[in-house]
Amino acid sequence: MPHWDVVSATAAIGALTRRGRHRDALGMFSQVLAGGVAPNEFTFGTVLRSATALRAPRVGAQLHACAAKLGLCSNVFVGTALLDHYAKMGAMREAQGALEDTREPNVVSYTALIAGLLKNGMFHEADRLFRRMPERNLVSWNAMIGGCSQAGLSEEAVNLFLEMCREGVMPNQSTFPCVLTSVANAGALGVGRSVHASAIKFLGNLDVYVGNSLNGKGEEALNAYKAMRATGLKPDNVTLLGLLFGCNHAGLVDEGYDLFKTAEVEQPGILKPEHYACVVDLLSRAKRFYDAKRFLEELPFEPGIGFWKALIGGCQIHWNRELAESVAKRLHALDPKDTSSYILLSNVYSAAGSWQRVSMIRREIKEKGLKRITGCSWIEIQDKVHVFFNGDGRHQQSDEIYSMLEVCLYFREDDRDQHEYSTACSYW
Repeated sequence: MPHWDVVSATAAIGALTRRGRHRDALGMFSQVLAGGVAPNEFTFGTVLRSATALRAPRVGAQLHACAAKLGLCSNVFVGTALLDHYAKMGAMREAQGALEDTREPNVVSYTALIAGLLKNGMFHEADRLFRRMPERNLVSWNAMIGGCSQAGLSEEAVNLFLEMCREGVMPNQSTFPCVLTSVANAGALGVGRSVHASAIKFLGNLDVYVGNSLNGKGEEALNAYKAMRATGLKPDNVTLLGLLFGCNHAGLVDEGYDLFKTAEVEQPGILKPEHYACVVDLLSRAKRFYDAKRFLEELPFEPGIGFWKALIGGCQIHWNRELAESVAKRLHALDPKDTSSYILLSNVYSAAGSWQRVSMIRREIKEKGLKRITGCSWIEIQDKVHVFFNGDGRHQQSDEIYSMLEVCLYFREDDRDQHEYSTACSYW
């Protein structure tokens, strides 16, 4: 191969890699070296993909040594390819070392390492790296949200989504399935309606019957679903989840349960834990606690804390203190440090007027040093999401917002005074 140059050699290796001929790609790389052609950063980036596909860490280490000999390890393209290879092999120490050796790592480099850390269960390390990234884009946010969702860190995933929106980063179609899964698994299904509504606003291409579900038009959604079924089409897992949410919030309990049972018979492959969690919430909101408990007992897998939170959420609505206490004990046994289960039980006591027990729960939270996740709300204006916490002053227009709020409150008081005056005059 004396007539080959590095460009043609790299192109040949890339063609073999794209066709899945990874052993041939590695063989071609060896021939390139033997022929005296010095590989460049693109050559290494290409051939490392083949080493990753073959799950060959020793080959990856040899390629790393070769790149170091040629002085290419500090190149961002080579460094990113190396850390991606090591991360996918589970060699996180080597992956972190590759990032440190890279002269000017970019957002792709950081995101690849974050994805590897999350995949290997190293959430805290991933979060620390995410916080010190010089630049974060939608891909890095989605990597964090998706990684947390897959690792079962549902509340962290939802909070990351809210933080992303607060920073003005637009979500896309890859963002929402992870967030909705986390909402369901965290038992915070009330947030699901807002997240779904945001999905429709941002994406604009979700199915019309899912859109109707989220706008409270449950009957229209079901009619559209039936029309779709009449054409032979069937829902996918995202559509089914949207329909279940819609039935949940429209109070269509039997209809929602029938949807699930139909999918269970005809499309069991599309059912995921979030669908089961939504059914638990559907039944418990309708005060059908016996059915909800039986459904939990018959699950084909061990229910996580999100399922029990859905049940205790129904207890809050219907003041079922006895069941709530029983479920809370189970939640505390599953995760003693989960603050939200204490908050849910406190809300049940509050709804039932048991203020002494509310104080007891709050004292227990404080004594155990548990952190309470602050509630928030958000609004979308001109394609930008604004997120607000209680007493929040971090928004760049907070001064104007509070000034306008004071004006509104002033005129509200003034209107009330006028109303009282006119009422008194009409009385006399």
